[in-house]
Amino acid sequence: MLHYITYQHKTSTTWVTFVHGAGGSSSIWYKQIREFKKHFNVLLLDLRGHGNSKPSLKNVFDEKYTFDVITNDIVEVIDHEEIEKSHFVGISLGTILIRNLAENHPERVESMVMGGAIMKLNLRSQILMKLGVIFKTVIPYLWLYKFFAIIIMPNKNHRESRLLFVREAKKLYQKEFIRWFKLTSEINPLLQFFRSADIKIPTLYVMGEEDYLFLPSIRKIAKSHQNSELIVVEDCGHVVNVEQPNFFNEKVVAYLAQQG
Repeated sequence: MLHYITYQHKTSTTWVTFVHGAGGSSSIWYKQIREFKKHFNVLLLDLRGHGNSKPSLKNVFDEKYTFDVITNDIVEVIDHEEIEKSHFVGISLGTILIRNLAENHPERVESMVMGGAIMKLNLRSQILMKLGVIFKTVIPYLWLYKFFAIIIMPNKNHRESRLLFVREAKKLYQKEFIRWFKLTSEINPLLQFFRSADIKIPTLYVMGEEDYLFLPSIRKIAKSHQNSELIVVEDCGHVVNVEQPNFFNEKVVAYLAQQG
């Protein structure tokens, strides 16, 4: 099972589950924990191969990484903790997993908060992915990861997010990175489906105004999908919870409280 931590609230019965992105770990939520555990029960987990969720012997020989397999890892944890329903807060690739979980198990999802959401890869990011697939076995994975971090988070004020993600990525094994990379290079059909299918679960998108790769598609989705709201964070890039934590915490806590 995935490694995870829970913080139990004395009176609240509401759960909030945090899902990090590829190459990160639950430690990227360190600016959220104090505030969120004041109001809710909190579940933080490390996706397989990340943080303290080290690959098991079975996983080492299991080449099949799919979004459903990784989503089921999360469901296994909430089942184990007997959490019937939770709000889910995700960042970057974690938002795809949350959306997939909502698709497969809508009864388990109270609402979705999508930070730095990825719902479409534009032409530039598709080309980058293809290049990555070509060079992934030749170039050390950390070089690739740093390159992607600079493309996605290019500005000076994105530096803290870049460094945090690169530091976490160093803990991944090369083989693990390649599996995750293959997975991300196969997401286009899934994202296309998510964009066209309005799931009707309350969804808050929190996007940095400088998240130029992913913000344009989210603007369209927030307009066309019912129960979807978009907050654009000024002077902020892709990793909104790290770059503008106070703003992120205030808006998200208020939104979750409103959902009941």
